[in-house]
Amino acid sequence: MLITYDEFRVRADGVMAEIAAACAAAGRDPREVSLLAVTKTHPAAAADYAARYGLAAVGENRVQEGVEKRAQTTAAVRWELIGHLQSNKARLAAEHFDRVQSVDSEKLLRLLDRAAGELGRTLPVLLQINAGRDPAKFGAELEDAPALLAAALALPHLRVDGLMTIAPLSEDPAVAMNTFANLRELRNRLAAATGTSLRELSMGMSGDFAAAIAAGSTQVRIGTALFGSRT
Repeated sequence: MLITYDEFRVRADGVMAEIAAACAAAGRDPREVSLLAVTKTHPAAAADYAARYGLAAVGENRVQEGVEKRAQTTAAVRWELIGHLQSNKARLAAEHFDRVQSVDSEKLLRLLDRAAGELGRTLPVLLQINAGRDPAKFGAELEDAPALLAAALALPHLRVDGLMTIAPLSEDPAVAMNTFANLRELRNRLAAATGTSLRELSMGMSGDFAAAIAAGSTQVRIGTALFGSRT
């Protein structure tokens, strides 16, 4: 059961205020940080709420769920895939998503590039890095990131916008802080080595986005704080 739009608006106002406060504490301009409304497990109307509020994009975890919802709404938002992408869904993802954030292998890069080429498009991607070295998380290892980026930059139908990570679940706030610092430092090294800006750092969710903003996040992925608990 989706909350009402009025409740969503109050929640979104609160999240935007927290983002602004985190930016102020970090000495950053709030315009540098975008809010990705995570609509996974919520009905397609959640995307309508996001668009009505003025948010530019929504995030989905599963390819099929995102494809079905996008067909059910005319919401003027970008659709971003933030969940693990299986090889056999690469073509579907390239066809229906405006950006894929969860690219973590050279095999997946090649499949997405081929699909994008056949579709006559350039597909924006983020490279997912396991910056917290969490065995329960997907993402390339920090050491493998340079080779993954080199492979991505060599493909003609992909555009690498930056990097993404998910912090390990932990009661210790230092765990998330270290994860986000690792991703920022990796981005800075890779950008310097390749001359590619890698502007987007997608990191931070409902429970840890203030720490992510302090570390340099340019996009926070928020679901629960906007829409309430998922079914």
